[in-house]
Amino acid sequence: MELYAWREKLAPYELAVEELVIKFRRMMSDYRAAGRYSPIEQVTGRVKTIASMLDKANRKGVELEEIEEKIDDIAGIRIICQFEEDIHSVVEIIRQMTDLEVVSENDYISHPKESGYRSYHVNVLYHVQTIYGHRRIKAEIQIRTLAMNFWSIIEHSLQYKYNGAIPQEVGNRLWASARAVQRLDLEMASIRGDVMDSQSLFRQDSGNVADILNNLQNLYRVADKDAVLCIQREFYEVYRQGDKEELREFGRKLDKLAAEKGAQKLRY
Repeated sequence: MELYAWREKLAPYELAVEELVIKFRRMMSDYRAAGRYSPIEQVTGRVKTIASMLDKANRKGVELEEIEEKIDDIAGIRIICQFEEDIHSVVEIIRQMTDLEVVSENDYISHPKESGYRSYHVNVLYHVQTIYGHRRIKAEIQIRTLAMNFWSIIEHSLQYKYNGAIPQEVGNRLWASARAVQRLDLEMASIRGDVMDSQSLFRQDSGNVADILNNLQNLYRVADKDAVLCIQREFYEVYRQGDKEELREFGRKLDKLAAEKGAQKLRY
């Protein structure tokens, strides 16, 4: 198959990856904008390189003409979660999406691979519109925790270095590290509530600071500038002291002042 034909074949997969990454990142942003905890922490995507596809086809005995039919992860999406519990939430989100079809699922968390690999895979058919018409593109969505992802990156590198034949000693250490990752995820799960509470407070305080700065800038345009500069100096002093409740109270008072001056609706 000539190079230009490969590029033509891969174009719909690139489109599918781009659209899916945007969709999942949008979900993540919407959760946070609504003040809710997002089970999605990071999203990345990729289309397999031609060399990677040829290598996989060779290992699995797949003919070139059968690659699209028999290789499910030409398009790959990776969703990273903070906690193992979040993985199940993300899987449920995927099952409810109306613009893709779930074909199969592989739970390598409950049933890790022999190497110690743990992740949850969902194979889907995603619908894209191309200049040649409608296509259903195979994609593999991998959902894992930050700790699982770190381990997986190391394991992938070792598989490449040893051409898939990792020495027994290295394999044993890799397996032991996989168990350590599992224990880490279990430990993080035990303090999940505290972590979520602290992150929620951080987002609230960050939003409060952003609102204060926005109100100050808007007030500077409609109110007495010297008075606004005094308020700004007061804000810096409150912020420097680090008293969160005092900062929130300052924000509430400034909101009231901005509303009285008609400054809250102003846009840059």
